[in-house]
Amino acid sequence: MPQRSAIFSGAAIIVCMSFTLAACATQPTAPAASPQPITAGESAVAQLHALYDSEWQRGLRENPENASQLGDKRYNDRWGDRSLAAIEHSHQDDLAALQKLKQIDASGLNPTEALNYALFEQQLEDSIESYRFHPYLMPVDHIYGLQSAQDITEVLSFDSAQDYLDWISRLRAFATLTDQTIALMRAGLAEQRMPACAILKKIPEQIARQIVAKPEDSPFYAPFKQFPKGLADDVQAGLAREGATAVQESVVPAFAHFQTFFKDDYLPHCREAVGVSALPDGTAYYAYLAKHHTTTELTPEQIHQLGLSEVKRIRAAMDALRAEVGFRGSFADFSKFLRSDPRFYFKTGDELLTAYGALGKRIDGELPRLFGKLPRLPYGVRAVPMETAPYQTTAYYQPGAADGTRAGYFYANLYKPETRPKWEMEVLTSHEAVPGHHLQISLQQELEGLPEFRKNGISYTAFVEGWALYSESLGYELGLYKDPYSRYGQLTYEMWRACRLVVDTGMHAKGWTRQQAIDFMVANTPRTQHDIEVEVDRYIAWPGQALAYKIGQLKIRGLRTRAETALGDKFDVRAFHDVVLGSGALPLDVLERNVDAWIAQQK
Repeated sequence: MPQRSAIFSGAAIIVCMSFTLAACATQPTAPAASPQPITAGESAVAQLHALYDSEWQRGLRENPENASQLGDKRYNDRWGDRSLAAIEHSHQDDLAALQKLKQIDASGLNPTEALNYALFEQQLEDSIESYRFHPYLMPVDHIYGLQSAQDITEVLSFDSAQDYLDWISRLRAFATLTDQTIALMRAGLAEQRMPACAILKKIPEQIARQIVAKPEDSPFYAPFKQFPKGLADDVQAGLAREGATAVQESVVPAFAHFQTFFKDDYLPHCREAVGVSALPDGTAYYAYLAKHHTTTELTPEQIHQLGLSEVKRIRAAMDALRAEVGFRGSFADFSKFLRSDPRFYFKTGDELLTAYGALGKRIDGELPRLFGKLPRLPYGVRAVPMETAPYQTTAYYQPGAADGTRAGYFYANLYKPETRPKWEMEVLTSHEAVPGHHLQISLQQELEGLPEFRKNGISYTAFVEGWALYSESLGYELGLYKDPYSRYGQLTYEMWRACRLVVDTGMHAKGWTRQQAIDFMVANTPRTQHDIEVEVDRYIAWPGQALAYKIGQLKIRGLRTRAETALGDKFDVRAFHDVVLGSGALPLDVLERNVDAWIAQQK
């Protein structure tokens, strides 16, 4: 989703930390004034870039968490305002910005500026369309929400006393954030906009873990357990005392209040149906989400049938590889073998994390074979925080700071290492780190001459996740998948994304139950039962997002095939990849036009 509040998972990319699809806003001010007529002598390009910049700055003010993620510390002392008044005010500002944009004469713009205009207009229109479904009234799910707000510390840097003072201010403001979140949930309850019971039932345990007897045991206190060199001992001690007091007096009581509300007033009214179509206007909402995440006009039924076709195709390739390794047994038997044989698992999480780090470095050395331009920003490998690991996906990517002051990170889930097979490591690293998310997102952040919303604000899921899934197949060209079980792992991950098309549309458009979705995944992938249940619950919580991966991958792979056919010996894979990534994330139809123009130029 556009990065006012963006979460990419699926390994996931986390951008706005806690409130999926919620508008993040500041305290309301006076209503926006009506746009003034444009002065005839002003340059259209200058007008546009002034508007882009003012709206970008508004977005950072309204969403301090996203500013923190990008490395902008100006708002590190606050949370976004989640009050209904602030959300409504932000919506009115969107309407005003769109009106102002349409007053600017866009004729005569060069292709780059015309694309900026079109993408900015699309972003505003999408935000306005989303608002009518009131997604902000469901601000909590089992993966992200108030109960995991401390995850933002993963992107904060604590280099000075001021950084700690800012965090203390956020801790003291946590009670207000909690009250605003509860108010949104009450409004959702009144409108019958409720998450599914299947995911809400996981949250009481998460809240309970935040209600600690000693503030030092709270994950919100974690930054005070380690200070940078140069801070005097008495300063460290004072900051630690203030942090402990803020946790004890604000954070823990706020969670106790939230726990009472959640158990007594909210959870009893959750919806039994897992599909978002059960919500008011739910069918229209899911159609919007499918369009939003895929950037196509495909209907849920068309996507469902495409998924079934892809499952059939990939299953045939998996069956052929099973025969190649000489396994005598059914697909289910082979899946059980892959899930259970000790040879496929590390004994400890530390061993798994070390192996991921070594694998990433091995891939790094091969990248120049496929790419003419590589990002300057490095990446590292970290463990998913244990507070959220049991409910988190297999892995995700955390982008680096926009100014290059913080590296990107590939987060690997080390919870229950006996469920994290070795045969998925090469494909997973290719997706989350390189040549997948880190390479694409870091190159986008380093683009020159583009407004900030293009470099850091737009994240079309179909492009971003489609690229990462396409990157998995590049492992063959990078010297990976030499082991047949790793090749099977690559097919498993592609099958997993094909199954998503089926089960996401199945649950949200065709009335499938959670168990039907789990059964379909079990029948067609060798992933562990735990992983499958975690994934299905994610699809319930984030309807439509999982559709983007396969749709985007098929488009990028199709464009490569088109270029290879048209150019023959003139086809240069490095140049092709540079063209695909050279404009940042795009809607798939715009990407197609870019590639077609490049093909014509090469001819």
